[in-house]
Amino acid sequence: MTVQSTPSAGPLAVTEPAAPLRKRSYFRKHPAVAIGGILMMLMILVALFAPWLGTVDPTSISPARRTLMPSELYWFGTDMLGRDIYSRVVYGTRVSLIVGFSVAVIASGLGLAIGLFAGFVRWADGVIMRVIDGMMSIPPILLAIALMALTRASVGNVIIAITIAEIPRVARLVRGVVLSLREQPYVEAAVACGARAPRIIVRHILPNTIAPMTVQATYICASAMIIEAVLSFIGAGVPPAIPSWGNIMAEGRALWQIRPHIILFPALFLSITILAVNLLGDGMRDALDPRFAKTL
Repeated sequence: MTVQSTPSAGPLAVTEPAAPLRKRSYFRKHPAVAIGGILMMLMILVALFAPWLGTVDPTSISPARRTLMPSELYWFGTDMLGRDIYSRVVYGTRVSLIVGFSVAVIASGLGLAIGLFAGFVRWADGVIMRVIDGMMSIPPILLAIALMALTRASVGNVIIAITIAEIPRVARLVRGVVLSLREQPYVEAAVACGARAPRIIVRHILPNTIAPMTVQATYICASAMIIEAVLSFIGAGVPPAIPSWGNIMAEGRALWQIRPHIILFPALFLSITILAVNLLGDGMRDALDPRFAKTL
């Protein structure tokens, strides 16, 4: 009976690095993605587990305890109606994240469709882009205010208004990418082979628009959160009964000189969330676009 010995790996054998090491190397090269991802995950967890984070009813009114300073009982103090600011800020995370993510997804989808159609169909490019140029001539915040003036205050209407204001940004970006791609040799070869336009768009054009559009979606998400806070601050956003960071700051602006904590905490949460989204966007840009890569 003979025993076969398994050959041992020679000195030139190369072993594939473990997955945790690859992930660690990726985050070392792109620390913005790691920091932004951690901050965003914390905000998502705060929004999901708001009822279990030591909060109370954010709409509960107690006039006897109004405008209290931060303490062990009220961590962020109370507002002019005696409502717990900590609970309102924590629950306000849900409104900002819902608005930001919804606007980013819907605006990216619609802008992608418009940009692909305008960039690949030559006869429609002029008409569509003149409409896009007209919409982009109006600042997004002013367009959102005008649209909200035509409807009643609600989270859904805020999402629709901000989405309409942000679609032109995505459409113009995608259209520019398509214009550069449709002149590439492989696209011309596909046309010469008789491939139909939908097949060319799906197989050759669409995959190359995903990376820039994904990065743009992060900036749209951050912009949507800021616009929602501005709309709520001026009374044109979500109803005052719904706790949002813009509503909290609007209610505390009359007392900001003597009770600055009413505005400080929602503004701090908004700033951290916007910072997390922007860090994710910058990190994804560096990772997906080699022209912006800092290290090889």
